[in-house]
Amino acid sequence: MIELLRYLHVIGATVLFGTGAGIAFFMVMSHRSRDPALIAHVAGIVVQADTVFTATAALAQPVTGILLACALGWPLSEPWLLLSLALYVVVGAFWLPVVWMQLRMRDLARAARDTGQPLPAAYHRLYRLWFAFGVPAFFSVMAILWLMLTRPVF
Repeated sequence: MIELLRYLHVIGATVLFGTGAGIAFFMVMSHRSRDPALIAHVAGIVVQADTVFTATAALAQPVTGILLACALGWPLSEPWLLLSLALYVVVGAFWLPVVWMQLRMRDLARAARDTGQPLPAAYHRLYRLWFAFGVPAFFSVMAILWLMLTRPVF
């Protein structure tokens, strides 16, 4: 049972990190094109990927992590576990608004595409905010991965 939990937890972490990095890359690259049609298309795919992969893994991670810790006899009060959970909350606090931003950027890009207009100022403001929110979320995920691998003693 422990190996199955460990496997599911690692797969979840891989999906969270990989999907997040992939989404960020494709959103940045489409934004750089300044093409509303391309941005609308990519943002639509990004929203789907976040729904299918990120949300599913985000829900499974704490469940598999807590079950794994209990199965291994690790108290949930271990400092590295508490810090991991706190950082997970930080990631969620940045990710949830990003989902809304992606939906809104997609809709603004679709409207610009459909009317033949350039991307509006509201899109560019949201993109800057989306990018800014991604930085602490990305580094928090990196820190969680480090904590999971090293289980440092504080």
